[in-house]
Amino acid sequence: MRIRRVVTTRAGGASAGKYESFNLGDHVGDDPAAVAANRKRLAEELGLDRIAWMEQVHGRTVTVVDGTEDGPAEATDGLVTATPGVAVVVLVADCVPLLLGDAEAGVAAAVHAGRVGARVGVVPATLKVMQELGARPERIEALLGPAICGEDYEVPADMARDVEQHLPGSATKTRKGTPGLDLRAGLWQQLADAGVGKIGVDPRCTFEDRTLFSYRRDGTTGRIAALTWIEK
Repeated sequence: MRIRRVVTTRAGGASAGKYESFNLGDHVGDDPAAVAANRKRLAEELGLDRIAWMEQVHGRTVTVVDGTEDGPAEATDGLVTATPGVAVVVLVADCVPLLLGDAEAGVAAAVHAGRVGARVGVVPATLKVMQELGARPERIEALLGPAICGEDYEVPADMARDVEQHLPGSATKTRKGTPGLDLRAGLWQQLADAGVGKIGVDPRCTFEDRTLFSYRRDGTTGRIAALTWIEK
């Protein structure tokens, strides 16, 4: 089997104003009709019949989906599927979107790994569920998608120390020399320590790259999507 991965940008959609233009988040104040049009285009462009969404809450709950669900998975920050043709999606505007897949086992996952979720262990929780479905760490390929980089993610010193205790490797300094967090660095280390075989990093910083949405840069804004699925 083959695992596919796609990350969107903010270009090419129906949304206007602060959400211009390919906003896929339906919880950020955008026109629902525009979001629906954007989601319809996403599915059509990728040839997907079933896309599984989640109600992201910055936690560590992980849900297994098979495409028969009526709506988004409630209060969930990790989606796992073993059903070919079902895409699992994470929406972000600075948080880390993590895509995982074991092609041999036919298991794929999308994870919302923001500061809180990463700190409380949403990634280990997702890996555990994947292994329960037959995945093996050494076969899993991971992609850490676009997110705010450590140079721009300034936080209070006590917060940086706290996250570092739970996610070693994440504490850093910003370009101003102030305490910061590089969540992708901490998550990379966590994945490596878990034995994940291949780890890729999309280096784009959402704060710096205006082709991407950034909550910290713009406040009210849209969401890009990172999605993965097992090809039929």
